[in-house]
Amino acid sequence: MRRWIEPEEPSPSPELLELTGGERLAAQALARRGLTDPGAARAFLDPRFYAQAAPEALPGMEAALDRLARALERREPVLVWGDFDVDGQTATALLVDALTELGGAVRYHVPVRARESHGVGWQVLERLIDDPEVAPKVLLTCDTGIAAFEALENAAARGLDVIVTDHHELARVGDPPQALLPPALAVVTPRRLPADHPLSGLPGVGVAYKLAEGLYRRRGMPDGADRHLDLAALGIVADVAQQTGDTRCLLQLGLEKLRTTERAGLRALYEYAGVKPEGITEEQIGFVLGPRLNALGRLGDANPAVELLTTADLGRARLIALELEGLNSRRQLLTSNVLQGALAQIEREPALAEMEALVLAHPAWEAGVVGIVASRLVELYGKPVLLISAAGNGPARGSARSIEGVDVTAALAAVNAARPGMLLSYGGHAMAAGFAIAPEDIPEFRSRLARMVGEQMAERKVEPPGLRIESYLEWGKLSLDLAVSLERLAPFGAGNPAPVLATRGLRLASATSFGRQRDHLQLVVEDEQGLARRVIWWGAGGDEFSERLPETPFDLAYTLRASAYRGEPELTLLFEDIRIDESVLELVLEKPGLELIDCRGRSGPLSRLRAVMAGAPDHDLQICAEGEHPAWLRGRLGGQAPVRRRDQIGACNTLVVWSAPPGPAELRRALAAARPSRLVLFCIDPKTSQADVFLNRLAGLVKFALSKQGGLTSLSALAAETAQTEIAVRFGLEWLKAMGGIDFYFLEGAELPPVENQPDEADLQLLAGKAKDPAQAVAWRAQLSMLLEETQAYRRYLQRAPVETLV
Repeated sequence: MRRWIEPEEPSPSPELLELTGGERLAAQALARRGLTDPGAARAFLDPRFYAQAAPEALPGMEAALDRLARALERREPVLVWGDFDVDGQTATALLVDALTELGGAVRYHVPVRARESHGVGWQVLERLIDDPEVAPKVLLTCDTGIAAFEALENAAARGLDVIVTDHHELARVGDPPQALLPPALAVVTPRRLPADHPLSGLPGVGVAYKLAEGLYRRRGMPDGADRHLDLAALGIVADVAQQTGDTRCLLQLGLEKLRTTERAGLRALYEYAGVKPEGITEEQIGFVLGPRLNALGRLGDANPAVELLTTADLGRARLIALELEGLNSRRQLLTSNVLQGALAQIEREPALAEMEALVLAHPAWEAGVVGIVASRLVELYGKPVLLISAAGNGPARGSARSIEGVDVTAALAAVNAARPGMLLSYGGHAMAAGFAIAPEDIPEFRSRLARMVGEQMAERKVEPPGLRIESYLEWGKLSLDLAVSLERLAPFGAGNPAPVLATRGLRLASATSFGRQRDHLQLVVEDEQGLARRVIWWGAGGDEFSERLPETPFDLAYTLRASAYRGEPELTLLFEDIRIDESVLELVLEKPGLELIDCRGRSGPLSRLRAVMAGAPDHDLQICAEGEHPAWLRGRLGGQAPVRRRDQIGACNTLVVWSAPPGPAELRRALAAARPSRLVLFCIDPKTSQADVFLNRLAGLVKFALSKQGGLTSLSALAAETAQTEIAVRFGLEWLKAMGGIDFYFLEGAELPPVENQPDEADLQLLAGKAKDPAQAVAWRAQLSMLLEETQAYRRYLQRAPVETLV
């Protein structure tokens, strides 16, 4: 729980009330943001009234535009060097797209995180310089390069003209510290501007957009950069950029472009992520689209993301987009494992959570996801968090996330200044940073960093993060009209938080996880009169969040959004926090008692199962089995045995997990459906992780659906019958399609004609196949094999993990 800052309700002027259609809460929110001038408020609400700064207002822009204009005129090769997060991906795609449209000869490179890490690496750059197919004359960086002194110096010595566009902190030397710029023909960065300049908050993609805008203007195409606003919006939200000045204006215009984009890659991404383009908000970017793109950079090679965002080939875009789905599923699995491991460390050593900064390390943590988990822990503990992956024999790599008022990059710099060389490398900005360190130095680093953070907090009088409440409202007075009026202040995010409302004396009626990986929660909350409303809690599907839900009355803080469901507007409440009056109420954090019976790896599993069944009535026990296990069990236990697929599990007292599920999300889903008081774990491998075995079984199920069910089936049923994840089934279906065996499409709430043997919840229509595409088939099978390996790795983990960590 965060500290709640009680409402201070300023009296808005008549002009502000007029701007907000007479809605007092919206007018108060404008006034609280310092927007008391009607002209400034109008420009904040509507980008058409905002005057954007000229690209040339950025220091170094004139020199950059001059050199790139010459390169375009002479068709000189330009190498765009980006970064692997979404800001870097979109900045790279934007510059490649713009320079290509303007007639440039462009190549690009995005570092592969596992091999190269952030920044400009000379070894790879030298190879590209020597490659006759690349051989650049101009090196153009985006979202990186500000600290690449050695590599850029070497590039200049090889005859390249270097242009750096970046937004990260400048290196500083001396006492007092002086900014140090990398050796380049031009260094374009908002860090050289005053903090109150309208361009000072631009992220990497924002700087890239202003550069492209300047180039289009020089060509007499003043609106030419507009087609790239969709990419700008993606990067701005994903990088959590401050929504002030031009950054906010670009986001507002970019969201409009995203809703009507013709980019093949974004259309494919929408399709596989289940996003309706006409309703896209910053939330869909932050919680749906951004994580998928980030997964590519965190766990794989982000260069295909640039291809995804620039290709006109919808087939190729779909292939990359589906690869993102697989990597995103893997990211969620790894994130869950790291988060559980971090919480276990804190439970074993509570003193770690008492320090001014939380610093945790483990050799088995995936470096690509520690930043995501650090952000989760900041939310849970309200302090800076640094997680370190100390795998292998090389340097340990860490990610830092901070709170308002604590500059984590400055704290890292102070640690390194106090003990030079402790950090092998570091960089970032006030709220986030990355670093490398020798594993043996981590304990000393932990204590030094905590001291530096403590000094910052004392000097700046930083308080624990607070949650400002706009107003307390009665549950029954919330309305769609109120949400629409507050929606005028959107998009929301860093620098422009959504107005937070609160209601007292509520109770929790139910909590249900949802989403492809069940990583979000839907709460049903009631007031004393029994009026129930749905509340969405994004990213809270894990136990570490659901355990915070009280069984006693509480005060709820939330934001309102006006969303669309099946084309109809509806009121949506988004969770912010829960508060309990501890003088009267008690927050219940303990799980209800759950009896665990661990039969994993034990001899005679069938005999043990019969013994379990003998002690429970059939109607009070269900056996979760998948693949070929259900038929095998019924053959030995009798046809009436309570054997269920994972998508058929319902409430019961005893749940038996016979088959090892393919991932933690599937296990959580079964537990949430059953809500058992007794859990029996066998977790027997269903042996479907070999590609040939899986594809043969899937092909048989498809054939049955085509011949007996009119081609109607469901993704969840196919996943349970093959004992794999839904994303693996989608890859398998794509492989069958490429082999010419089938075609398919997903149903969206359509009325289905009656068909004999039709499944109850069909969401997939299978059809006879069309033309073969052997090259696509090879690509789909390669991606599928990676997914199946992930599933097998999880099933091996299930066999050895402590039972208490699984539930």
